[in-house]
Amino acid sequence: MDAQTIKVACSNCNLRELCLPMGLNAEEMSKLDNVISTRRKVKRGTALFSTGERFTSLFAVRSGFFKTCVTTADGRDQVTGFQMTGEIIGLDGIVSDHHSCDAIALEDAVVCVMPFDQVEELSREFTTLQHHVHKIMSREIVRDHSVMLLLGSMRADERLAAFLLNLVQRLHARGFSQSELILRMTREEIGSYLGMKLETVSRTFSKFVEDGIIDVKQRYVHIKNTEGLKQIVNSQNCR
Repeated sequence: MDAQTIKVACSNCNLRELCLPMGLNAEEMSKLDNVISTRRKVKRGTALFSTGERFTSLFAVRSGFFKTCVTTADGRDQVTGFQMTGEIIGLDGIVSDHHSCDAIALEDAVVCVMPFDQVEELSREFTTLQHHVHKIMSREIVRDHSVMLLLGSMRADERLAAFLLNLVQRLHARGFSQSELILRMTREEIGSYLGMKLETVSRTFSKFVEDGIIDVKQRYVHIKNTEGLKQIVNSQNCR
């Protein structure tokens, strides 16, 4: 076992509640430990997996931050999502046994490797795990629908407000602040994800600062008025 592959036990992981189901007994947890037996380190800017690569495993993000992206017909990179600690990456590969996007580390990261054939086998053995895998898939579908809503019906300020609210909510579930965050992605990557030009992203951030809703210092964001962001998002319901 080399330095890139380290033994890991799910039963002792403080992220277990985020990426694995509750209610497993000791025997079931031991079996899962044997399946999810390795970690992989991913350096900032490198790919965990790439488009067209054979799908063999799901990955639970133990630390760090990722973006998933696809290359459009005209050669541009389109960001399709951002994944953080406690979330699962790699579900895109299930449908065709090959990955349909690139997963790039936005900072040095560590993932737990979950060989999918073994996870499938275990999920048939105990229904708690099977139900959890289905919940993860459902959550991805809901997230895709939310992005479609963002791109299809929201103004630029609504898109950015919804993005910030979603990001801070997910971080808070992991024990971080409800009002402060460090953006691991660039303004350009945010724009790609939200369907906005870089200039529009920067201008919208500046407007939020001028309105006293947030403070921004490079990648540090302090949300001063959460209700203000919510009102921006909900304003479309009043039109």
